[in-house]
Amino acid sequence: MIFISPSKGKMSFEEMMQDILNYINGLPSSSYKIVVGTDSQVRKETCLVTAVIVHRKGKGARFFYHKKIQRKIKSLRQKIFYETSLSLELGAKITNFLAQSGLDQLSVEIHIDVGYQGETRELIREVVGMVTGSGFAAKIKPDSFAASSVADRYSK
Repeated sequence: MIFISPSKGKMSFEEMMQDILNYINGLPSSSYKIVVGTDSQVRKETCLVTAVIVHRKGKGARFFYHKKIQRKIKSLRQKIFYETSLSLELGAKITNFLAQSGLDQLSVEIHIDVGYQGETRELIREVVGMVTGSGFAAKIKPDSFAASSVADRYSK
């Protein structure tokens, strides 16, 4: 899995996680949150982008993203569930890496591209349940900036 850092270019999952650890260790007195969110654009194919953001609360953030091209997903429901499952899969991988690095107290939040405005409102309960049932905090629009801002920008 290749991730792209806007400032450092392409990196592996391990390199991305090492960069995140270096960022955290650079100012250990700060409070941190790691956020994962996925968004997609459907044209001839579906372009899915999963963003990973390490937020140094009150002092900025760094982000990385992974892009994946998939056959066209026609159903909105299927698309939202697939986006959410990609975020959960990566969130679990990040959580395991952090635990092995002695940072198991660091929370990973999953941002879902659904909101009360628009067609996705009927899916909110199910996808939020899917995320919280997997042990993560879930955020939806307008608070799901990882999915609705960062991933959205790179999926177009």
